[in-house]
Parts: sequence; structure tokens; C-alpha cells
Amino acid sequence: MITLRMISTALLWNSRNELLMMKRSLSRTVSPGLWAAVGGHLEPNELNNPREACLREIWEETGIEHDEIQGLRLQYILLRLNGQEVRQQFFYIGTTDVSPRIVTNEGDLHWIAKDQVLDRPVPFIFRSLLEHYFTVGLTPHPWIGSAGVIAGTEEPTIHWNPLIDPLQA
Repeated sequence: MITLRMISTALLWNSRNELLMMKRSLSRTVSPGLWAAVGGHLEPNELNNPREACLREIWEETGIEHDEIQGLRLQYILLRLNGQEVRQQFFYIGTTDVSPRIVTNEGDLHWIAKDQVLDRPVPFIFRSLLEHYFTVGLTPHPWIGSAGVIAGTEEPTIHWNPLIDPLQA
């Protein structure tokens, strides 16, 4: 039976063009020891509001309050199959110059310069998203990505399309 897992993630930048990243604890089940962004699973009461889940995760993992973040907006939605689980991940991008106030057992938080972000070991999905974002930048519309393989190969890929209402275009 295929199940669904919904995740909300924040890419927080500061005025020095650094991304807040977490080096995940080796004890974590998902991506231990890899570098990722702040985020986590939606709670049942958040299923219709992934932005609220994103703000909660930011606060839980960093201590940064919602009113200390500017311009937090949905920029990516990613769908992928992981075994018998469909993962739907919402990625929000915003800015803050507030540094994390708490220590979390999920990993260590660091501000990483944009030109050094991809030098770190990051999960394939996150690397692909960052590469796309570094190429196209912020856009007036979100992007939808579907993870899969390149036809005729076993090479993983993500197909990106702009998420635009066809009746409003």
C-alpha cells in the first residue's frame, strides 16, 4: 500500500548571502550526516497549511520567530516516490539576519556562503533543487518538480515545470 508523507522546508538566507543549513546528526533516520535545510513533517492540523508547518519547524529547530523572517514564500513543490511512500515536499524561501537561538538534537546549524553550499554532501533531491534555484533564482511563480529517472537509464533526475494556473496565464 502506498502512503503519503508531507514535508515543509525553509531555505533561509541572510543579508551576507548565506544559507542556514543543518548538518544532520548521525543518529537521524533520514540523511544522517548530510547537510540539509530546516524543516520537517506536517502535523495533521497543518495539512492545508504547509507554510504554517514551515514556520513551526523553523521555530522548533532554530528558535527564530515568524516575525523575524521576511518574504517567506512558496517557491518549490517536489513529488517523489520513496519505496511505498509518496513524498510531497514544500520549499519556502525567505530572509532573516537572526541567528539560531537554540541547540537541537537533529543536527548542527551553520550559515554557509552561497558559493560553498554545493561543496557539502547534501541529499540528491536537495542538491537538484539548489542547482535549479541557483540557475533561475526567485520567480513570481512556484516550481513543481517530479523526481524520477532519465528515460532509458537508471540516472535519477527531477523534471521542473512552472506551477502556473493555465486559466490565468
